Amino acid sequence: QVQLVESGGGLVQPGGSLRLSCVVSGITLDAYAVGWFRQAPGQEREGISCISTRNPKTYYRESVKGRFAISRDNAGNTVYLQMNSLKPEDTAVYYCAADSTGTCPSGGGYYSHFIKFWGQGARVTVSS
Repeated sequence: QVQLVESGGGLVQPGGSLRLSCVVSGITLDAYAVGWFRQAPGQEREGISCISTRNPKTYYRESVKGRFAISRDNAGNTVYLQMNSLKPEDTAVYYCAADSTGTCPSGGGYYSHFIKFWGQGARVTVSS
């Protein structure tokens, strides 16, 4: 049974930091790219970051570039999303996802067409 389990969400003040973790089981993590998506209330889910398999390359949506950092520990079956300088507009449910292409976009948007497995989501609220 494949599972992706996010943790590390919560309530944080603007300007604060959180680190989300995604622990993966049931698949060989290094065969997949891993993406982070988020969905704010009343909005569509959007891809915000991705890390590819070998010689990992990363992707960031413009709105999080320079503030968020994605990393992966294949031996530990875990992918992380470090989120710094958080803003109220970062408030959303964050999902990690296993991407069967193994690659990430070099620019533009990151879409869910090739997502094979999803986590259940972790809520992040940025508010004073």
